[in-house]
Amino acid sequence: MALYSEKVMDHFLNPRNVGVIENADGVGEVGNAKCGDIMKMYLKIDDDTISDVKFETFGCASAIASSSMATELIKGQKIQDAMKLTNKAVAEALDGLPDYKMHCSVLAEEAIKAALDDYYEKKGN
Repeated sequence: MALYSEKVMDHFLNPRNVGVIENADGVGEVGNAKCGDIMKMYLKIDDDTISDVKFETFGCASAIASSSMATELIKGQKIQDAMKLTNKAVAEALDGLPDYKMHCSVLAEEAIKAALDDYYEKKGN
């Protein structure tokens, strides 16, 4: 059996939404010292909708794939829906991750929430 699903490999080899949003409305950076993965998410928000999202990830295939899939799942979504995104939803959308790589999907969830927290902080909410 393959270590990674076809979706994981696709999002690792062809990641979506890679890059930086200049003057982003929200930026979140999280990391896992144990494995060395670092994720940074950038959000552009218009009328409570995530109109654009980009990421930069330093990490393994699972970390990059999780970042890519998470951005795909929240792009075009209302803020309140993006806040509900769970690491399990990210992993399921990737057709699963090995148990010892589930922390990568947790980082993706945390990076999005950190970027949304930054957005609210900048707005003064």
